[in-house]
Amino acid sequence: MKAAQDHISEIKARLATSAIVATVDIVAERITEYRGYFRARMSLTNGDFLEVSEYFIIQAGQPSTVEYRYQWMDDARQKLVKRWDNAEHYPDMPNFPHHIHVGDEKQVVPGQLLGIIALLDIIEQDIGK
Repeated sequence: MKAAQDHISEIKARLATSAIVATVDIVAERITEYRGYFRARMSLTNGDFLEVSEYFIIQAGQPSTVEYRYQWMDDARQKLVKRWDNAEHYPDMPNFPHHIHVGDEKQVVPGQLLGIIALLDIIEQDIGK
């Protein structure tokens, strides 16, 4: 059975080995046996900025993301590239509450539940294009 500490360790290992992460600053980390919160800010290898925030619980031995906010911005932190979150402010959107802000706060498209590790896979593919 996986504990919350194991999931946090997996996230840290993935950040440490990601081809797109240049630096990581862990802002907050809270862990009990069956729940956790992780927040970090990163500089990416292309110069962009990424901030991740995830609250999760362990269910049936697996991590389950409850709340998340992942914000990818340009190096000056002035222009939004994308922000994934599940704040409940677009109730009519497919896959509510999961959505993505693309390039602008007002440009919103449906999203899907994802954790930090899956997010890194997505950004690695986007930067690699």
